[in-house]
Amino acid sequence: MNRRAMPRQIRNFALAPFAALTLALSACNAPATQQADDPPLAGADIGGPFELVNKDGATVRWSDFAGKYRIVYFGFTFCPDICPTDVGRMIHGLNGFAKQHPDLAAKVQPIFISVDPERDTPAVVGEFAAAFSDDLIGLTGTPEQVKAAADTFRVFYSRGEDTPGGYLVDHSAIVYLFDPDGEPIATLPTDQGADAVAAELAKWVN
Repeated sequence: MNRRAMPRQIRNFALAPFAALTLALSACNAPATQQADDPPLAGADIGGPFELVNKDGATVRWSDFAGKYRIVYFGFTFCPDICPTDVGRMIHGLNGFAKQHPDLAAKVQPIFISVDPERDTPAVVGEFAAAFSDDLIGLTGTPEQVKAAADTFRVFYSRGEDTPGGYLVDHSAIVYLFDPDGEPIATLPTDQGADAVAAELAKWVN
């Protein structure tokens, strides 16, 4: 991975995912006290209903994943480095977890949501997701649908300026884990590699 060649916009967001998460949680209604064994995001106001579309253009709702643990990442398919790196580590971590706990891993649904609806059509998002795993669901939608979903998940994004090579999208680089009821549990440490992701899944998926 050539970080020197990485555009400054993306590089800055890659180096501060936890700062973004701290900002997000500051606006959430997290409980004042937590037990040591509580999930880090227990009670946080992150996630909830959305209406987006999958690779076939079919409507997908948050409620469709009821009963499943959910890994959620917001990014864009034209991202030159960070998004594919995060998604790759997320999926490799899930695969590593599956080798040790196949029954538990079957309860986990990874989801990629685009923050670039202008370019990320259903077909493009589907192709991107399939490049990482047949199990990864790629979602997009209208600009209004995407904004509503990002707001619900406390995700920041902003379209960059046009350049000869196309534009970038600044966005929060956070991988969320939710429980089968759709409640937030923790973030997955993709910055630490796939093994760390697998270890974090092993803590919370049961």
